[in-house]
Amino acid sequence: MPVRVLAGNNHGQADMNTTDVTVVRVYLHEAKAHLSFLLKYLHDESKVRGVTVFRGITGFGSSGAYHSSALLDMSLDLPIVIEFYDEPDKVKSIIEELNKKIKPGHIVYWPAKINL
Repeated sequence: MPVRVLAGNNHGQADMNTTDVTVVRVYLHEAKAHLSFLLKYLHDESKVRGVTVFRGITGFGSSGAYHSSALLDMSLDLPIVIEFYDEPDKVKSIIEELNKKIKPGHIVYWPAKINL
């Protein structure tokens, strides 16, 4: 449901239309085969508003194992973050589906607003 918000600075205010969304981040690493499945699911089946994939230079998770991009390291097992957003009800059903494929603790989400 669109909402009108006053946004501005000390010099004046301007009307801005916004709508509620839910932002989701899925934390993975390249060695897992989830990336292509997730992108296909989010694009083709769920038709979310937009997806961005971030590739980290280093990271570690619950296992404590480092995944790093050292120059001599030839493995492609770097951290990956898939971020997307859409309407809260739509995201809720997407998260329910992702929970069947992704280990617990790898999906983070929060409410946000987008400008229209």
